[in-house]
Amino acid sequence: MTRARPGTGRRPLVTRARPVARPVLALLAAAVLVLGAGACGGRATTHHKPGTSHAEDTGSNGRLLKADDGDGHRLRQVDAAGAPEVDLAVRPDSEDGWNVHLIVANFRFTPDSVGGGALAGRGHARLFLDGHPLARVYGAWFHLPESLIRAAGGGTRLTAGLYADDHTAWAVGSAPVRAAATLGDAATGPGDDTVTVEMAVERGQVSPAPGRTEVDKGRTVRLRVRSDRDDVLHVHGYDKEARLPAGRTVTVSFTADRTGLFEVETHESDLLLTQLVVR
Repeated sequence: MTRARPGTGRRPLVTRARPVARPVLALLAAAVLVLGAGACGGRATTHHKPGTSHAEDTGSNGRLLKADDGDGHRLRQVDAAGAPEVDLAVRPDSEDGWNVHLIVANFRFTPDSVGGGALAGRGHARLFLDGHPLARVYGAWFHLPESLIRAAGGGTRLTAGLYADDHTAWAVGSAPVRAAATLGDAATGPGDDTVTVEMAVERGQVSPAPGRTEVDKGRTVRLRVRSDRDDVLHVHGYDKEARLPAGRTVTVSFTADRTGLFEVETHESDLLLTQLVVR
């Protein structure tokens, strides 16, 4: 804008509007980006520093413990009510190896979110053979070929654990959420010819109370045992043994090919769990 000073013969003054400072524009642009990022939703994302997750940053979706799963993955503890659960069934494949079925509750496989934040009841599974890492699983079914078993050094004890998208291990009572089964000649999954017996040991008490289970010769027996302390399961007459890690459900399966009365007990606590009557 131009105007002359009254009473002077001087040249008119010219004033110009000052441009907006560049730093101000940069701050405005940054604010827009921050607001836009805050509106993201849906599945877990990786809007966090490398090596961490949303849940690790905020402390949500369980409590991150210092302990790990034995393979370097930290435990993410949640309350028992509504916690993820897993059961494991394995059957020989008609061509090669085993077909593994992971039966889950309060849990959903989310392969498209791996590497993101830990969301309650979501993630993937990991398989271990005799305690050694075997495979990562993104669904309810997995084919385990003999070649993979040989590459892992062999073994018969298959364990499945549930993990969050940030690779922390879901845990209850400071123990990973896991289930186990034994690879053998007999199928270790439920079926028409399978007799399943479920037992739990808590504070030195067996539930349900020990009794007798009738089994026809030739059928598959499937024992599912959960103990609140480390122990050892033993099936007399069949020479079947399995470790019972505290807080985990362990499955032992075998073919009832001998007749008679056989006791199932724990070694450390010396408790009778049940009696198998095979006829």
